[in-house]
Amino acid sequence: MPTTKSQRHIQGWANALPGLLLAFLMLILIASILFLLANSQTGQLQLPSRTWQTVRISTVQALLSVACSLGIGIALAWALSHRRNFLGRSLLLSLLSASLVLPTLVIVLGLVSVFGRAGWVSQLLAQLGSDLRLNIYGLTGIVLAHSYFNGAFAARQLLLQLETIPAEKRKLAHSLGFTAWQRFRLLEWPAIVHSLPTLACTIFLLCFTSFAIVLVLGGSPRYNTLEVAIFEALKLDFDPPRAVALALLQLTICAVLVLLANLFRSRSSAVASGAIPSWPQPKAQRTSQWLVIVLACLMLLSPLLAIFLDGLGADLSRLLLDPLVQKAIMTSVAFASLSSVAVVLIAIAVVRTQVALSSSLQLGLKRWATFLRASIGFSATLYLAVPSLVLGLGFFMAARQLPGKLEHWAWIALIVANVLMALPFVLALLMPTALKAATRYDRLAYSLNLRGWQRWCHVEWPLLRRSLGQATALSFCLSMGDLGVIALFGNSDLTTLPWLLYQKIGSYRSQDAAGIALILLVLTLSVFNLIPALFNRSSNRA
Repeated sequence: MPTTKSQRHIQGWANALPGLLLAFLMLILIASILFLLANSQTGQLQLPSRTWQTVRISTVQALLSVACSLGIGIALAWALSHRRNFLGRSLLLSLLSASLVLPTLVIVLGLVSVFGRAGWVSQLLAQLGSDLRLNIYGLTGIVLAHSYFNGAFAARQLLLQLETIPAEKRKLAHSLGFTAWQRFRLLEWPAIVHSLPTLACTIFLLCFTSFAIVLVLGGSPRYNTLEVAIFEALKLDFDPPRAVALALLQLTICAVLVLLANLFRSRSSAVASGAIPSWPQPKAQRTSQWLVIVLACLMLLSPLLAIFLDGLGADLSRLLLDPLVQKAIMTSVAFASLSSVAVVLIAIAVVRTQVALSSSLQLGLKRWATFLRASIGFSATLYLAVPSLVLGLGFFMAARQLPGKLEHWAWIALIVANVLMALPFVLALLMPTALKAATRYDRLAYSLNLRGWQRWCHVEWPLLRRSLGQATALSFCLSMGDLGVIALFGNSDLTTLPWLLYQKIGSYRSQDAAGIALILLVLTLSVFNLIPALFNRSSNRA
C-alpha cells in the first residue's frame, strides 16, 4: 500500500531528527568550549607584543600559498583535461586525491630531503658546479609545502569543473577554429571561475591556520602562525592566559573567514558531461601540456620517493620491535578507527537529515526547512572556524577544572577533533549521491511503502556503498596523520605516530624519523586504497 502524505511527513521527521540532534550537540559542545575559554581569561585581554606581526606574516604566507596553489591547480587541471589518455594518468589522479590525506609531517620530511640544503636538488647543483644551496626553512619552505598539498587539491577540484563542460560546446569551439587561448578564455575559464573564490577562501583558511608545516619549517618565531604561537604558549612556556588570548583572537579571525567562504560558495550543481571529444592540437600546446604534467609528477612523486628511500635506509626491524613505536602504532590505529566509525555514523545521520529537508516528498516544502539545512551545514563546518589546536586548548582548560585524568580528556579531545576535521570532507562525498538517490527513488520507495531499515537496505545502502568506503578511508587517514590536539596532550603515556615522528625530528634523530615516516606513509596509503577496494568488491558482488 503506498505511503500517505501524513506518513511521509512522519517518516521525514524520523529521518531528520537524529541529524538535527547531532548538529545541536556539536553546536552546544563548541559553545561550551568557547564559553570556557572566555571565562578562563581573567581581567583584561592581554595579547603578546608580537601578535600582530604573527597575524601579518600568517596573512602574507597564506596569500602567497593561495596564489601558488591556484596557479598550479589551474595549469595542471587544464593540462589533464586535454591529455586524457596516457600511461599513469589514473595514478596521477589518485595522487591528487590522496594528497588530502597524506600525513603532513611525512611530506614535510620528504620535501626537506629533496629541497633542503643537503637535499637532492642541492646535490645536483653541486655536481653541476654551482655554489647555490637551497634553504627550505622559512617563508619559502612554508609556501612550498602548502603549495604541494593545496595545489594538488585545487587541481582535482578544478578538473572536475572542466569535465562538466558539455561536449556540444567543445565541438562548437572546434568547428569555429578557436585557438588555445580563445578556448581557455571563452570555454574553460567560465567553467572554473565561479569555484575559484570558494577554493581560494578555503585554501587561505587552511594555510592561515597551518600548524605542523609552520612548526617544522618555520625556522624561527618570525614565521609563526597563531596555532604555533598557541602551542608554544601552552606546551613550551606553560602560559595558559596567553594561549587563551591567542585562541580567542584566532577564533574571531577564522569566524570571519568562514563567513566569507560561505558568502562566495558556488551554487553550481553541474555534473560531468561524459565522454570528452579530442582533436589534434598544435605542437606548442601539446608540449606545454606535457611539460606541466611532467613537472606535477616530479613535484608529487619526489617527496614520496625520498621518504621510501630514506626509510629503507633506517633500521626498520629495530623500530618495529621498539615498544614505544608499537604503542604509537596501536594508539594511532585505535584513534583513527574510533574516529572514522564516529564520523561515518554522524555523517549518515546528517545526510539523511539534509535529504529529508530537501526532498519535496518529505519536509523540503516547509518554509523552515531552508533555515534548518543552513544550520546543519554550519555545524558540520565548525572545524574551519574552530581549528583542532583551539579545540584541544578548550579541553585542556576543562581538564584542569573538572574531575578525571588528563589522559581521559585527551582521548575525548582527539576523537572529537578528528571527527570535526573529517566531517566536512565526508559530507562532501556522501551528500551528492544521497540527494541523487532521493530524487530518483523517493517516489518509488513510498509507493512500495519502504521505510526505515528496509529503505536503507534496498535504496540507500546500494547507492552509498562506494562513497561510504571512500569516506571511511578518508576519515581514517586524516585522523592517522593529524598533529593537532596530540601536540598539547602528547607525552610518554600517550603517543601517536605523528607525535613520535615530531619528537624524532626535534631531537635530530633523522634515521629513526625516516623509518617512522615510512611506516606512517605505508599505513596511510594502504588503508586509503584497501578500504574503498573492499567496499567496491562488495558492491560489485551485489
